[in-house]
Amino acid sequence: MEEKVVCGIIGYIGRQPVLPVLLDGLRRLEYRGYDSAGVALLEDDGLRYVRAVGNLQNLKREAGDASSTATTGLGHTRWATHGGVTVANAHPLAAEEVESLAVVLNGIVENYRELRESLVERGHVFTSETDAETVTHLIEEHYDGDLLEAVRLAYGELEGHFAFVAIHRDHPGQLVGARLQCPMVIGLAEGETFLASNAAAFLRETRDVQFPEDGDVVSIDAAGVAVVRADTGELVERETMTLDWDDEGAEKGGFETFMLKEIYEQPLAVAETIGDRVRKGRLQLEGLGMDDDELRHLRRIVILAAGTAYHAGVAGRYAIEEWARVPVEHDIASEWIYRNPVLDHDTLVIGISQSGETRDTIEAMKLAREMGAHTVAITNMMGSQITREVDSVLYTRCGVEMAVAASKTFTGQLSLLFLVALKLAQVRETLPIEELTFILDALYKLPDKIQ
Repeated sequence: MEEKVVCGIIGYIGRQPVLPVLLDGLRRLEYRGYDSAGVALLEDDGLRYVRAVGNLQNLKREAGDASSTATTGLGHTRWATHGGVTVANAHPLAAEEVESLAVVLNGIVENYRELRESLVERGHVFTSETDAETVTHLIEEHYDGDLLEAVRLAYGELEGHFAFVAIHRDHPGQLVGARLQCPMVIGLAEGETFLASNAAAFLRETRDVQFPEDGDVVSIDAAGVAVVRADTGELVERETMTLDWDDEGAEKGGFETFMLKEIYEQPLAVAETIGDRVRKGRLQLEGLGMDDDELRHLRRIVILAAGTAYHAGVAGRYAIEEWARVPVEHDIASEWIYRNPVLDHDTLVIGISQSGETRDTIEAMKLAREMGAHTVAITNMMGSQITREVDSVLYTRCGVEMAVAASKTFTGQLSLLFLVALKLAQVRETLPIEELTFILDALYKLPDKIQ
């Protein structure tokens, strides 16, 4: 069974014009959900980028006709985790020399803040808000004519869970990727090779695959694949197997139903949601939109939601009251708006909506904001309506949920509520520092425990 990752990657080297291959591969990955998409084509005169916000039709319009003769390229569908839904944040992401090097990435680079700060000090100029762009600049810094070695050295500086693929103007017959706790699959055919986040991207072209392991750095060309270990550079062999999945089976990653698949996706959904927000006992929660002084002076928290999200709020109340010692009231949003509620500037109102489009919760958050409370949305959908009706937003990073019954989005919401509770406890000093550090470390390890 394949692992799950939110975004979609498709890379190709072979004899076919690459643009139609990439667009078709991205179309097969649409079931994952995405908010922007892009491609990088290795033309005779360098890399050509096409990126667009929204669905694949927008990308196709930007790309124009499929007359490109390029036979090497990368495609990516993005579910935003760092930075807004903009063309500048869409992948592929280039370094300063736009025509020379680009990367597509899934997952989270947890130490991107430290790396970015160091790279800026050394003269690198960033053009996006993403953690992924850090990888591009790291590869550029290590590049000395050998793309595989540059990726291997860059990999050694990264922390988190991710899979990425690099393309370079001076290596027209090569793509190089690496993975750590996020899926990557190689597709092997006669005279052409694929590198993707899921076999669904190329299953109609070939069913012969290899699955790289954590710590593998993969170089593909039209003739096949070479795999080296990131820590030693040692060349290793990975078994080639033939999949018996049909298209639907590939979308489900080998699981019988989407429901079962999403239950098993919970470890990664929690890991993505916690991501770079918890690092070595430190807690980063900028999305709250409140400074420490405002958090100290909170007198009450109100949690509003409906359905499964409401039950996440009920559970979150226990953590906030126990750890942060702030009184918490939870209510069903559709009922709360008829209560003539009492709010003031020292009340934080949290609205939880997986889709960000839950009408009752949106109306309740609008009312809370009008009454002067600070409002925060917890949602899985960047750009959804609730994000436009509140003061600040905390995003779960769970990917699209196909099953009706919530599983991974529920645990993602709980994880964020736990982070809110710990942030309040940290600022208000309601937990001993050693206990706070212990809980943060335990929360960081939670995805492995769930697995």
